[in-house]
Amino acid sequence: MEVRTLCIFLVVQSVVSFRSVPRIIELFRERTAYGLQWRPHFTSVINWTLRLGLGLLQQVKPISVPWLAIVDHSIDIGTKKALVVLRVTVDALSKRGSAIQLKDCECIGLKVCEKVNGESIEQDLKEIYAQSGNPKATIKDGDYTLGKGVRLCSEIQVPVIPAVQDISHVMANALKDQYEDSSIFKRFTAMCSQGAKCLRQTDLAFLTPPKLRSKGRFLSISKLGKWAENMLEVLAVKGRVRNGSLLEKIRKALPGFILLKQFIKRFAQTTKLVSEIMEVLKNKGLDQSSYEKCRQLSKGFPRNSKVKKTVEKWLDHHIEIQKQITELPLLVSSDIIESLFGNFKHIIARSPQADMNRTTLLIPALCGTLDENMIMQALSQARHDDLRIWEEENIPYTFQPSSKGSSYKT
Repeated sequence: MEVRTLCIFLVVQSVVSFRSVPRIIELFRERTAYGLQWRPHFTSVINWTLRLGLGLLQQVKPISVPWLAIVDHSIDIGTKKALVVLRVTVDALSKRGSAIQLKDCECIGLKVCEKVNGESIEQDLKEIYAQSGNPKATIKDGDYTLGKGVRLCSEIQVPVIPAVQDISHVMANALKDQYEDSSIFKRFTAMCSQGAKCLRQTDLAFLTPPKLRSKGRFLSISKLGKWAENMLEVLAVKGRVRNGSLLEKIRKALPGFILLKQFIKRFAQTTKLVSEIMEVLKNKGLDQSSYEKCRQLSKGFPRNSKVKKTVEKWLDHHIEIQKQITELPLLVSSDIIESLFGNFKHIIARSPQADMNRTTLLIPALCGTLDENMIMQALSQARHDDLRIWEEENIPYTFQPSSKGSSYKT
């Protein structure tokens, strides 16, 4: 059991690949007085780690304190999706005094499938809540399919479970509505992209604008606003400049940039306020105090701003949910589940298998605070046969084309 526990910690906490763990164990045996008597095969390390995740899922049960569910599904290689549900107690945010961490969460549900729709998500959530009990509210992003599944499941509960819209995605969608179809914004971003090409690999590379993402670009657009505002100060020098000077090179890389000064100022002001509002809500949660502070910040948005209308509407709706649920600050961000997916992908990236298969059982092991007793209990509860049965029931096997054009079974 000592060897098993060490192997699991190496994978989950030290992000060591499955194949490397036996080599490290052998190094401990030869070079230290740790007292390890044997070296496992890497396939045993895989099975132990996945049995831990399965055992943690099997141990889920209702708790006496009120809690919130954070729901999301992740798309990986191929067509498979993993629906993940995290449990966070209502008082977790106020206890920590800042944004929650994975150690504050418990994974209570994990469903893997190829086809996802509102009805399938509803059924999955019903099965998960039958084991864990019902949350006080469900936090989710703006995905339509996920929203439909959460709504269908919530409506049949008594009382109805309110849905909290993740503040990051609400803000991103508001910025998208404000700017995506704007001709001046398109001109601005095209200028930034062209300027980046001119500035890279030069002595002015430190002035390169942030890279614009093709997907979810408005989730991190505030960085572009801050950069543009700083560039206005750099280019504020009037008149002609010396030939070959750095300022001349910047002007050539960003021609006409200063002509967009008024738009850039409004854009930078909007994105700055969005960042400030999200910082308050993600770290403090939503209560009467943060509501009033964010309302005050929203007054700084430009006149007729779509973002301002969206923010105020969201605040008014969710402060009512907060009053209905608790007197404590309400968690309104699902960022933690994105961090979970990021940690999971970082671990499996070290494995040659690049598909969403049974390794999704790593996800429950990445939440909470693991110790030796938890690992021993989970492993004693989830046998190898249980792992095989879970895999047969939850992992749809398909044939995927390989990079060489042949087919292989995943």
